[in-house]
Amino acid sequence: MDIDGLRTFVAIAELGGFTRAAARLHRSQPAISRRLGLLEQELGVPLFDRLRGRARLTEAGAAFRPHAEAALAALKDGQEAVRDLQSGLSGSLSLALVGTLADTHIVDTLRRFRERAPGVRLELRTASSAEVTDLVRRGEVTLGLRYFFPDRADLAIHAAGAEAMLVVAAAGHPSAGRRVRKVGTLSGERWIGFPPVRNERDSSGHLLARLLLRAGLDDADVTLIDSLTAQKRLAQAGFGLALVPESSVRDELRQGLLVALDVPALRAVNPITAIHRRNAYLSPAAKALLALLTGRPLKPKRLASVSSPSPAASPATASPSRRRGPRGTPSAR
Repeated sequence: MDIDGLRTFVAIAELGGFTRAAARLHRSQPAISRRLGLLEQELGVPLFDRLRGRARLTEAGAAFRPHAEAALAALKDGQEAVRDLQSGLSGSLSLALVGTLADTHIVDTLRRFRERAPGVRLELRTASSAEVTDLVRRGEVTLGLRYFFPDRADLAIHAAGAEAMLVVAAAGHPSAGRRVRKVGTLSGERWIGFPPVRNERDSSGHLLARLLLRAGLDDADVTLIDSLTAQKRLAQAGFGLALVPESSVRDELRQGLLVALDVPALRAVNPITAIHRRNAYLSPAAKALLALLTGRPLKPKRLASVSSPSPAASPATASPSRRRGPRGTPSAR
């Protein structure tokens, strides 16, 4: 089966159209159509329904897609294995991470890695947790850093720390500066949170819902906002309370734009996990970075034993850095 045909098929599937796929692959649209036609002829079934301006996977195309992506990822593994055979800690290493992790202890780990492996070009991409998983699964990046544990048998999962979550409110909130032991005092408060991520057992949206349920606030009015920046701005304007990563509100807390509420019943941490494709080739550089991120030899968790830390765990288990990372990071999910 022709590798270029697989690349063509995957590009069309990802981008949803022949024109965009042609631009990505630097081919003409007729050339793209010919390559796909040969692949469909070999398989004996159409892989796409040709619609006006876009292409939609057929049932056969949807069934074929993960196998095509796995084949291309395996080819990339082989190329990297040959390239790294004699190179040691050199070459390039791709890493996708949730943007807010650039404000945690993770940035110190990446700095130490750069100091220990100056010959490695570290290529970084930011995305949501679910997007990080997809990038790793498709082989577009070697390693991923995300919140929570993805439920995927094709991924190896390593614990890489945790980050404290804070309940924040607008400046001047009546509960600021004191411990809120009776959560009933927060009855009637509106909340701002992420929507639970589909096909994910755990996400920030799931965490907020579980905490409110356990605290007896399951009837709380929750506005779902799919943007961390928007959540902070709405909380700052007094629209409601928000549960956010500690690292994401350091500036706002220091400037007095937001206040943190000490609510023991709503204390929580987000687990941070490092992921890569199970049985994928890992270069010496990838293994070295994983060792720094996890602080231990590589022993991926088995999915059967994967579980998030208790939502009531103390924020003291988190390891936020005092270093400040780039601003404008995407949502923490």
